[in-house]
Amino acid sequence: MKRFNSIALLIMVSILTNEIYGQSINLSVISKSKSETFKIDSIGYSNSFADYKSLEKEVYDLKKKLNKNGFIDTKIESITKKNDTLFEALFYLGNKINTIRINYDSNFDVQLLNIIEHNKGDNYFDLNVESLENVLNQLNSLISEQGDPFSTLQLNNIQKINSDLIGADLEIIKNQKRRIDKIIVKGYEKFPKSYIKHFLKLKIGQSFKLNGIKDKVELLQDLRFANEIKDPEVLFTNDSTTLYLYIDKVKTNNFDGFLGFGTNENTNKLEFDGYLDLRLINNLNFGETLNLYYKSDEIDQQTFRVNATMPFLFASPIGLEVGLNIFRKDSTFINVTQRANLNYQINALHRIGIGINTINSSNLLDNDTSVLNDYKSNYFTANYNFNKPQFYDPLFPYNFWLEFSSGFGNRDNDLGKKDQSFYRLDTYKIFNLNNRNSVYTSINTAILISDDYLDNELFRFGGINSIRGFEENSLVANLYGVLNTEYRFRLSNTIYIHSVLDAAYFENDLTDSKEKLFGFGFGFGLLTNAGLFRLNYSSGKSENRQFKLSDSKVHISLTATF
Repeated sequence: MKRFNSIALLIMVSILTNEIYGQSINLSVISKSKSETFKIDSIGYSNSFADYKSLEKEVYDLKKKLNKNGFIDTKIESITKKNDTLFEALFYLGNKINTIRINYDSNFDVQLLNIIEHNKGDNYFDLNVESLENVLNQLNSLISEQGDPFSTLQLNNIQKINSDLIGADLEIIKNQKRRIDKIIVKGYEKFPKSYIKHFLKLKIGQSFKLNGIKDKVELLQDLRFANEIKDPEVLFTNDSTTLYLYIDKVKTNNFDGFLGFGTNENTNKLEFDGYLDLRLINNLNFGETLNLYYKSDEIDQQTFRVNATMPFLFASPIGLEVGLNIFRKDSTFINVTQRANLNYQINALHRIGIGINTINSSNLLDNDTSVLNDYKSNYFTANYNFNKPQFYDPLFPYNFWLEFSSGFGNRDNDLGKKDQSFYRLDTYKIFNLNNRNSVYTSINTAILISDDYLDNELFRFGGINSIRGFEENSLVANLYGVLNTEYRFRLSNTIYIHSVLDAAYFENDLTDSKEKLFGFGFGFGLLTNAGLFRLNYSSGKSENRQFKLSDSKVHISLTATF
C-alpha cells in the first residue's frame, strides 16, 4: 500500500509539472498613449511564447524594428508581470524621424547613387529612414562588384539635426581589390578554354565581380555541348583568387533523315525520296562542328554538302567556316560550290562574318545554249546570324533563328562577264502561347539579281524543308519567298500534333512566270529513346493546278542524338 501511494504521488507531480511548463506566456506592448500603441501594433510583433527568454528577445527585436522605422528615441521603460500568463512591456516612442542625411568624403563614387532614390546635396544625400538598410546593402553590393568583395559600409557620428532629420557620416572600409588569378573547370575538364575567354568572357586578371561572373556562366545555357552543374565558387587566399566553374559535357551529335513517298504524275507509280543529315559537334573538345548532308530527290536530283566550323581559331575571337556543295540535276548539269567564311562571335546570340563563294557549273548536255551553259561565279559575301535557344525543351530546342546573307560578284562564261548579287533570309520563331499551345512561323526568301540568267544558276526549292506538298527541289526561280506556319498542340512532354499551312511566291525570268503556291496538311512529332520522330502529310496547290489528294506527300523523319 505504501508503495502504491508513492507511485501515485510521482504521477501527480509529473502531471502538474507538465501543465506548468507546457503553459505558454503572452506579451502585451503598450505606450503612453493609444495612438503610439496603435503605431506599435501596426509594425507587428509575436505575442505568445514558450518561455520568458524568448519573450524578452522579442521585446528587444521590436525595439530594433521601431528604430529602423524612424523612432530612434525608442526606449523600453519596463517589462511587468501582470499574472501567471501575461507580461506587459511599456515603450517610450518619441517623435518619428523621417529623413537621414548621409555625409560622404571626396573618395566616394557619386555614380553609385544613380540606382537609389535620394535627394542630393553638396557632399551629402538624404534618404527616407525606412529605406536606409536596403540602400546601404545596395551600395555595398555595387562596391563589391567593383572588385572589392570584402568591403563594408558603416555610419558614424549619428546625431539629431532637428525634429525630423538626423545626420551621419558614411565610412567605406575597403580591402585590396580582387582580380581573377586562376580559372579551374570541374566536371568537364577539357571544356574549350577559348570559350571561357571569348564566349563567357572570363579572363585571368579580370576584376572580380561575383554577380557578373554568375551572369556570364549562365550563358552556358546557350551552348548545346555543355551546361552548368552548379553555381561557380571562389577560393580567396591572401594573395590569389581562384574561380571554380562546374560544367558538364552534353551529347549533341545528331543524325537526321527522312523517307518520303508520293505518286508520280506522269507514271502514276509510287516513288521514294529521302535525305540524311549528320552533324558532329565538339567531338575534339574545341567546340567545332562537322556537317555531312546528302539528298536524293524523286525527280532525279542529288545534293551532297559538307561543311566544318571551327570557332575561336588560335584562341582568337575569329572563327573559320569552310564548305563544299555539289548539286547534280539528272544528266543536265552539275554545280560545285566552295565557300570560306571568317566569323566573329559578338556574344552568345549574335554572330557576323565575311567570306568568299566560288561556283563552278558544268553543262552535261552535248551542246551549250543561251540558258544552259558552263560558267564560273565568284562572290564576296557578308552574313549575320541570331540564335536564341530553349534547350530546356527537347521537342523545340530553338525559339528564334535568323540568318541573313548577301553576296556581290560576277558570273563568267563564253557569253561574257555579268555583275551579279544575291540576298538570302532564313528565319523562324516559336510563339509560346502557354504550356501546351504554340505557333511556329518560318520565312525563307532569296533573290538573284542579274541582267540575264542561266537555268543552272537559279534557286531550287520545295519539299519538307521548304513549301510542303511539292516535290523536293521541283520549283525553279530567281526570286522566291516561302512562309511556313504550324499551330502546335503538345499532348505531353514527348508528343505533339500540328497543322501545316504554307504559302509561297516565286518568279522565273527565264520562263517569264510568276506564281503563288499553297500547302496544306497536318503532322505529329514523337520524342522516343531513338530520337525525335516526325510525320507530315501535306498537299500542294498552285494557281494553275487544282487541289488533288492523289498529289499529297507523306514525309517521315527521325532526328537522333548521340
